[in-house]
This record gives sequence, C-alpha cells and structure tokens, in this order.
Amino acid sequence: MFAIEFGGEEELWRDNARCADGAASLTPLFFSEALDDIARAKAFCRGCFVREACLASAVARHEPWGVWGAELLVNGKVIANKRKRGRPPKVVRPEDVLPTTWEMPIADIA
Repeated sequence: MFAIEFGGEEELWRDNARCADGAASLTPLFFSEALDDIARAKAFCRGCFVREACLASAVARHEPWGVWGAELLVNGKVIANKRKRGRPPKVVRPEDVLPTTWEMPIADIA
C-alpha cells in the first residue's frame, strides 16, 4: 500500500487543482491505459490553474505514470503521445489519430 506524503508548503497547490473533488472520482481517468481516457484527462487538465505546479511536482518526485499537468508520464518521463499495444500499423487509420484539442464541460468528463 502506498501513502501520499504531503510535502508541506510546496504542495498547497493541490487544494486549488481542478481534479481535487475530495472523493478521488477522477482517479481512474488520470491513470487509464485507454487512449481516449488519456486524451480526456489531458483536456481536463488544460483548464486547470495549477497545471504547471502539478507537472513540476510530478516530475520532481519521479511519478511513474499517469496524466499530470496535462502531460502523460510513463516511467517517470513526459511523453508526447501513447500508442496502442502491439505492432504499429504501416498506414495510420483516421480513428487512431487523437484530436489536438478537446473542449468539453466537466459534466461530460466525470
């Protein structure tokens, strides 16, 4: 079992995070392996006021995976996008390309 360590003064941004609903109801979205969930989590983070602090904190503590500050972390490193499992196709199908921007209200995400 892992415990979240409160970092003190430098972690106060968490109270103002858009995803901090008190019930951790969005956790499956931010740690999903599905490409559409990853895109939705990134879109949700883009509207957050503490996005930069969230990403900086995740990188500083070597967060192993998940969406933090509108960026995807895998093995503690920020990656641009994630592919589906298996061998990549020779020709990219249109349904495999994620949109560059997502505009959606909070009610559609949760």
